[in-house]
Amino acid sequence: MHFLHSMVRVRDLDAALAFFTTHLGLAETRRMEAPAGRFTLVYLAAPKDVETMGAAAPEVELTYNWDPEDYGSARNFGHLAFEVDDIYATCARLQAAGITINRPPRDGRMAFVRSPDLISVELLQKGGALPPAEPWASMGNTGVW
Repeated sequence: MHFLHSMVRVRDLDAALAFFTTHLGLAETRRMEAPAGRFTLVYLAAPKDVETMGAAAPEVELTYNWDPEDYGSARNFGHLAFEVDDIYATCARLQAAGITINRPPRDGRMAFVRSPDLISVELLQKGGALPPAEPWASMGNTGVW
């Protein structure tokens, strides 16, 4: 068995792409427009996965349905998880971009943020946990993830 992708529905394709590419650093690998079905599919992957695995890299599929639809809070999806080189630097960069850190990396290992479509994204420190550091160590949770 080989993992291919996870699909998430998005309400605003531009906002979702900015979150996943500009802020999280994923790369668009391919796109498909389906006028007859009135939807767009955009596939994203982590650059290191594309570098090492090529077309076999696991992807996140953003599905944008052209007709409005209520997807609720998206909690039924669970979350996407990405390993990062420096959790503190990643969270600081996201926070500077106006993204709420819902579960700060108090433990130096794990944090959660949410996409514009309320999809939970878990960030995990590569290797072992970093030593606790401020402002993260004393920062409380915000909202849900």
